[in-house]
Amino acid sequence: MTKPSDKAYRLAVDIGGTFTDLVVIDETGRQVWSDKVLTTPDDPARGVLHGLSRLMAAHGFQGGDLANVIHATTLVTNAIIERKGAVTGFITTKGFQDILHIGREIRYDLYDMAIDLPPPLVPRHLVREVEERVDNEGNVVAPVSEDEVRRAAAELAAEGAEAISIGFLHSFMRPAHEERAEAIVRQDHPQVALSVSSRVAPEIREFERFSTTVANAYVQPLMQRYLAKLSTQLQEMGVESDLHLMLSNGGIASVNTVRDFPVRLVESGPAAGVLAATFFGSLAGLNNIIAFDMGGTTAKICLVNDGQPGVTYTFEVARARRFKRGSGLPVKVSALDLIEIGAGGGSIARVDSMGLLQVGPESSGASPGPACYSLGGTHATVTDSDLLLGYVNPAYFLGGEMPLDVEAAKKAVDGVATRLGLDGLRTAWGIHDLVNENMASAMRIHIAEKGQDPRKYTLVATGGAGPVHAYHVAAKLNMRRVVCPRSAGVASSLGLLVAPPKMDLVRAYPARLDELDWEYLAQVYREMEEELRARLAEVGVKTEEVELVRVADMRYVGQGHEVHVRLPDGPLSKASLGPIMERFQAVYQTIFGRVTPGVRVEGINWRLFAQGKARPLPPLGGIGPASSKQKDAALKGTRAVYFPEYQGYHTTPVYDRYRLPPSVVYAGPAVVEERESTTVVGPSGKFHADATGNLVIELG
Repeated sequence: MTKPSDKAYRLAVDIGGTFTDLVVIDETGRQVWSDKVLTTPDDPARGVLHGLSRLMAAHGFQGGDLANVIHATTLVTNAIIERKGAVTGFITTKGFQDILHIGREIRYDLYDMAIDLPPPLVPRHLVREVEERVDNEGNVVAPVSEDEVRRAAAELAAEGAEAISIGFLHSFMRPAHEERAEAIVRQDHPQVALSVSSRVAPEIREFERFSTTVANAYVQPLMQRYLAKLSTQLQEMGVESDLHLMLSNGGIASVNTVRDFPVRLVESGPAAGVLAATFFGSLAGLNNIIAFDMGGTTAKICLVNDGQPGVTYTFEVARARRFKRGSGLPVKVSALDLIEIGAGGGSIARVDSMGLLQVGPESSGASPGPACYSLGGTHATVTDSDLLLGYVNPAYFLGGEMPLDVEAAKKAVDGVATRLGLDGLRTAWGIHDLVNENMASAMRIHIAEKGQDPRKYTLVATGGAGPVHAYHVAAKLNMRRVVCPRSAGVASSLGLLVAPPKMDLVRAYPARLDELDWEYLAQVYREMEEELRARLAEVGVKTEEVELVRVADMRYVGQGHEVHVRLPDGPLSKASLGPIMERFQAVYQTIFGRVTPGVRVEGINWRLFAQGKARPLPPLGGIGPASSKQKDAALKGTRAVYFPEYQGYHTTPVYDRYRLPPSVVYAGPAVVEERESTTVVGPSGKFHADATGNLVIELG
């Protein structure tokens, strides 16, 4: 295999619900090329190969010229939401057969008498108990019954299980029983995918740990088949470099890591969008932003403070209620702390039983797509409405490559209008405005939970539909500034190219800080460091380039939940107690506004983050010549665009994004077009292209 350093090109691919985005960087020529093709849900790899073939033909490079291929995908999330994973069995400690079904025994809505919870990924008839027991301090109470493990695995295999998950009580303190059970199952059933909780999520809280392990097993066969197929097809196109993938925490990992822990991809694509927004925000000198990524199927929102996206260590998938904590399946993986709602260009508009307009969360996706795509879709969608409002140019969608059918959009929207008793224009605006309100409401809730004020942030909009809706969403939140990066429609793929190789591990060691065995803790961190360095070496990170950060989950003794505290650098010893306590109190004070003197503090989980260096992007450009100060240099013409301020259509200038002169200020209303997206600026806005190609909008 040719060394990556001998190659000149890097490829990033993000498979979304509607479009697959590809970006190639020519690092020698310092050029960036992109393409956007419809996702192929029946075979996601087909869309990837189609897009890559187009890029190769257009720009004259070959598969063998690629130094690396970085990939983000929603395959794991979709498999869990749509229940399209493997038939999965679960082997657990005797007496705990029902733990997946009992869950937390907490009602996420006290006043809903018909509360709905997502059923576990493993049905009860595929759960088996075996004799074994370890207490909460890691002492063996009863050895594992090897005969019962063999019998349980044989029964599950006979029931058609393609994957088996193993989760024993308190295995995070002593994993030996799980490891022995794994060895037995692997020997007897080598064709079955295996996940054990002491490796997937070695933390306290049995339900969350077991739920995560089951989810990992559930998607393991699917991801193994997909990655094997994609890797083979890329090789057939001459690609010799390794395939890397985006993790939920915003890091890049090898295929080997993902095969073992596919659940870490649960927020793969959305994480890439957040990194892109953070990167472009930093180019504009903005460190406190709201990353807003709206694609064809969903919208994603993440708060970024001091240039760092928030991180969470427990995530929920397949929520029964999109804004209700506790209504989904918990997975204990580190992930960028974002929310995702069913609001995208393909979100379907309908009239409910009460005669009210609803938009989403159902989406037309890539197949059949919005009515205006002329691919068989008949439902009115957000994209159909945006087209009728004049926000989207039917002759310039994807740079004119995919003409849109205005009459089909009008027919679909008129169908909704008839049921509402309104005209088509008011209905189109209602669809657009309602999806904006849905997204603004989600942002209000998310930001309020963080104790922040949206007016202190800049909205950075990415995704094909993000810049179309960003101005009106920001106005609803009383925000004063919006930034729309160049190539916003493929920003998630750009985010993959600026993401660092990164992984993290966690180990449980519950102990009061004043009783810690510091040598044991140091050994735990040494073991995690050794494993992480080996994992990062798989993606080309040299040992001397690895940056390490230690974090502890801590709480006052007697509390049920923890706060996350970064530990001081350097060796850990009894002398570290004072600095750690100070950091804990500072974090606790920030979150809760007070501390509790005299109450002892304990550490529960100990985390280690390892990260390599991100490779920089070449300048994206995308602005007109610096010597040109003529405002009309970028003017393409005018068209009728709807704005509520005018109570109808208004003749509005349309600008070519690629010809906007730098720093020249334009007044709204306006539409700014580029190949992958369109930016809409309302009558009260002003905008300009900055030196890096960002479009900066100031709201009046």
